[in-house]
Amino acid sequence: MKVIIIDYGAGNIKSIQFAFKRLGVDAILSKDIEEIKTADRVIFPGVGEASSAMSMLQKSGLDQLIPTLTQPVLGICLGMQLMCTATEEGNTQGLGIFNVEVKKFSSAVKVPQMGWNEITQLRSPLFKGIKEKEYMYLVHSYYAQLCDEAIACTNYELNYASAMQKNNFYGVQFHPEKSGLAGEQILKNFIEL
Repeated sequence: MKVIIIDYGAGNIKSIQFAFKRLGVDAILSKDIEEIKTADRVIFPGVGEASSAMSMLQKSGLDQLIPTLTQPVLGICLGMQLMCTATEEGNTQGLGIFNVEVKKFSSAVKVPQMGWNEITQLRSPLFKGIKEKEYMYLVHSYYAQLCDEAIACTNYELNYASAMQKNNFYGVQFHPEKSGLAGEQILKNFIEL
């Protein structure tokens, strides 16, 4: 099983690598387009600011590659947000994989949302063995609106899509690599899809 983590300068990639190592998988870091195409599974991580992350993807041509991938792809946190049509963060156009916009939480709540929160309305093999209202670790100021592609919801000020799926593309707003055994189970499920 060849798992590649896309290395484009906007990821918490070490903790993701360690999480896969605990599952007995050596995840490879790569920004090489030809190598990424050969992966069995692709992880699209992201931590940081959307417009600068998108410009790094554009410089390397990864913005053209990612939407064309045919193997299972998992976007994590900012990675998932960049898979949407657009985000209010830096007024950034996304990759357009998920047909939904990313909005900023209002000033009525503490921003960023930081810490543990529940995921509900789970509907995907990605959540095999995960119970309804399981807690996941989140750190984010922007959220994907509820949409047809939502496969999990979280409530913070409002209900939003904390996980999405379209064809071979999956996205999670939370950090499975920092969410204990339940997060590890989600990564294992992703490998076994």
